[in-house]
Amino acid sequence: MNLYQETKYILEKNDIRPNKNLGQNFLISEEALDVISSNVESNDVVLEIGPGIGNLTKLLLEKAKKVICVELDSKMCEILKERFFLYKNFELIQNDILKVDLSEYVKQYGDSFKVVANLPYYITTSIVTELLKKDIKDITILIQKEVADRICAVPGEKEAGAITYFVYYYANSEILTKVPKESFIPNPEVESEVVHLHRLDAPRVKVNNEELFFRVIKENFTKRRKTITNSITNSIPKDKLVNILNKLGIDSGVRGEDLSIEEFAKIVNMC
Repeated sequence: MNLYQETKYILEKNDIRPNKNLGQNFLISEEALDVISSNVESNDVVLEIGPGIGNLTKLLLEKAKKVICVELDSKMCEILKERFFLYKNFELIQNDILKVDLSEYVKQYGDSFKVVANLPYYITTSIVTELLKKDIKDITILIQKEVADRICAVPGEKEAGAITYFVYYYANSEILTKVPKESFIPNPEVESEVVHLHRLDAPRVKVNNEELFFRVIKENFTKRRKTITNSITNSIPKDKLVNILNKLGIDSGVRGEDLSIEEFAKIVNMC
């Protein structure tokens, strides 16, 4: 029985109809699964987010010291319990990942704690943000291609958005492979990519006020067609911003999307 047949069997046996609201698309590509799990070693403790019926989980359990699965859907939890009850290194938490305190795991397992996941597309940005804030060093995720391209862009590039600057501040990012629609049951409407994030030992730039720094960038990209002096007025008063830009030798007519992360840092540090 190949992975496609096994997945169909599990879904039919349990009368599972994938929940689009939870972003349930079950990965059936062995090649993609191998890439997603390629960075997992025998001493690693792996957090898997949204394991679904456990196709990735099975591979992780064979490679890692321990696998902690966080799954919201109660039906999926029952399948996972039945499928992996014999594995001593399997732990299941039924909860929303954004409500789980990951700090304790980071504190307990340190650099051996990794995240590997086929993320629900609708909350990818929120999850990536939380993972990087929690000082998790190694993250490998399968996500929507458009979001992956934005995450892995360099600030100033056409594809860049607020999440680009956030990720670039904390980590190095790399696209490992593309995953076509046909690699899932059911087929999603978009293409996907596997992304690897490695958190830096220290942020790429030094800022005195991280909250203001990220607020300025986020506000700018909600009004990206405007010049910097008109896009972040809720965060920095216009007169003050013009004065800062003059001191830094930055043209006040520039758009924020054309600024480097270092220039955003300098602006915020002068506030």
